Amino acid sequence: MKPFFRATLGVCLGLSIAASAHASPPEWTQPQKPFRIYGDTYYVGMRGLTSILIQSSDGLVLIDGTLPQNAAQIEANIKALGFKLGDVKLILNTHAHSDHAGAIATLAHDTGARVVASEIGAKELMLGGKYPDDPQFAEALDYPAVAHVDTVADDGVVRLGDVEITAHYTPGHTPGSTSWTWQSCEGQRCLHMVYADSVSALTAGSYRYSDPAHPERVQNFRHGLSVIAALPCDILVTPHPDQIDFLERVAQRDAGARPDPLIKQDACRAYSAAGGRSLDARRAKEGKGGAP
Repeated sequence: MKPFFRATLGVCLGLSIAASAHASPPEWTQPQKPFRIYGDTYYVGMRGLTSILIQSSDGLVLIDGTLPQNAAQIEANIKALGFKLGDVKLILNTHAHSDHAGAIATLAHDTGARVVASEIGAKELMLGGKYPDDPQFAEALDYPAVAHVDTVADDGVVRLGDVEITAHYTPGHTPGSTSWTWQSCEGQRCLHMVYADSVSALTAGSYRYSDPAHPERVQNFRHGLSVIAALPCDILVTPHPDQIDFLERVAQRDAGARPDPLIKQDACRAYSAAGGRSLDARRAKEGKGGAP
């Protein structure tokens, strides 16, 4: 088995390079059979891009839409689990790049769901990703804008039926980056679920995290990392499953591995630390005059 956190920085850099060349890695559109993560939480995304479905007593919550061309596959995955598209009442987003938000406009249209994001995230979604303060703005791919997005405050709670999902602003990868937490139960055992946003420090064009005119960039990034590290965290999920070898560990669980490889209570702290290393490496490169 690979280390629990193989170089998150390296993985994300490789994916970013491919995406910036306008050729998404093949796993970003590769179908993945949907499955239960734990309790009322399901995986309905692609092989290389996460989309999460949460079942409540009053319908479904979908978090992230992946690429625009993946909308039909996500809808098929929802149906394969025995749900109806009309059961999706709420769509949330981690960050407004095309690989995580690109299909949201279509999914919202097809399901009639309400879309909710952070204050800046909502602006990004309604601009179709054309947000000038995004670190990757110069190379980020456009996608269909979402017509209307409601906002949730930092530490605000979004409710659907008996499910409560808390928004945690974790800016850094994008200004509107948001991590989401909730509880899922199997019988009497309830676990803290965390869908933590990407923590890789990636830039394009003239953007610099270390720009002295914008000290808030590093300050906000480090604050977001500290938020993730402090979250109650039994099962961690991330926008790119290979950031934490998530699907590999699912396969081990399904093969009978014990203890459950998905349950790692130090996962959020380890993920935050990987983000800190990514930021430090990016700032060091910037200090040497390196290109983004």
